[in-house]
Amino acid sequence: MRATITPLENHRVKLDVEIDAEEMEAALDDAARSLSRQVNIKGFRKGKVPRNVLIAHLGGPAALRSEAIRESLPNFYARAVSDTLIDPIAQPEIDLTSGEEEGPLAFSAQVEVRPEVFLNGYDALRVTIPSPQVTDVELDAQIDRFRETDAVLKEVDRPIVSGDLVTMDVTVTKVSSEDEPLEMHEYMYTVGSGTITDGVDELILGLRAGETLTLNGNLEPGVVATFDLSLTQVRERELPELNDEWVAENTDWTSVDEMRDAIMNQLRSRKIVEAQLGQRDALLVALSDLVPEEFASEGLVAAETEERLHDLGHRLGDQGLSLETFLQVTNQSAEQLLERLQEDARRAVRVDLGLRAVARAEGLEPTSEEIDEELSKTAPSLNSTPEALRTNLRDTGRTVSFVAEIAKLKASRWLSEHATYVDPQGIVIDRALLEQDQSGTIEA
Repeated sequence: MRATITPLENHRVKLDVEIDAEEMEAALDDAARSLSRQVNIKGFRKGKVPRNVLIAHLGGPAALRSEAIRESLPNFYARAVSDTLIDPIAQPEIDLTSGEEEGPLAFSAQVEVRPEVFLNGYDALRVTIPSPQVTDVELDAQIDRFRETDAVLKEVDRPIVSGDLVTMDVTVTKVSSEDEPLEMHEYMYTVGSGTITDGVDELILGLRAGETLTLNGNLEPGVVATFDLSLTQVRERELPELNDEWVAENTDWTSVDEMRDAIMNQLRSRKIVEAQLGQRDALLVALSDLVPEEFASEGLVAAETEERLHDLGHRLGDQGLSLETFLQVTNQSAEQLLERLQEDARRAVRVDLGLRAVARAEGLEPTSEEIDEELSKTAPSLNSTPEALRTNLRDTGRTVSFVAEIAKLKASRWLSEHATYVDPQGIVIDRALLEQDQSGTIEA
């Protein structure tokens, strides 16, 4: 086989392939064996029909050749893809150019290939992740949670502030609905919890007992209602004094200092883990933002969306759930699910293109040793051997994809090592903190 490439416009290439006589003869043999197992010819068992008898039964050599070309053309194309290292992302348009009736076979294939992106700024990424540092406010808030278990509710006559416990009568009337209003008497609400509807916490601040509040908000996704709140009582939580005596009597610690140190260590470990867990996703999002949206072609997005739908179907099937049940449980329509999957797919396509671009720019293509190592790791999970997997990848045109996955892993590690991580305030995070092992340091 000989294959050459001619670049075309709009990320397309033309692949010209020549199949020599020996390969074509092998394809004819394969087709004859396949057909002999399918046809019924008197006097011969299936699979044992001589080739000349089969040809006569089919109506001549042209019929066998036509079947051989039909069966072998996808394999010839896949091998040409592997040999030329192109990366198709769509079905090819194949035209036979010679050999349809006799002699060596030749064909051309025009196909869209994955676009190559050239990025600026990938080597100076600033990636925002949760801060691993514990603030005094966070520490005090955690300590107050312990104090709240021993708090006393005290009625107050002042404007409402966040954290107050407000007793109210609530009437909820669905907009554009004839349903009876929902009424709740002496409903107790903690200001700042956001459990009634959006906007309540902002509007209720500054009001007093005896006043009312009316607003429209979401009762549930897609259902708007009017909320009438009649405030009857406002109470605040009076926390016990934080001293060594209270700590010793109500916690596992013996002093305030011991309590603060222990809680600080727990919070620090949690926040470091949160920052570590957020690193990779935040890094890839930052990288994808460098990839122009137009490179995420509809073909790539459609293929990625289809794969995500397929994976979702498998996961639901493993749990014994139908898609309809999943939509009901997650309170979304099929259109909303598809839109979310398409959005995730578009981001994933841009991440993929970005990682490939970094691998090319930094010369991170895997070595033959790295490819061999990955083949050895992957083959057992597929009940195969490394050499059999290598052959299968070549014959199915997936060599480029396999090698690209290794390169993308290397690019991801390169980016992680060269990126600057900052907290939400833009303060650079000490990389040593992100490399600390926190396993076993966080209490359940």
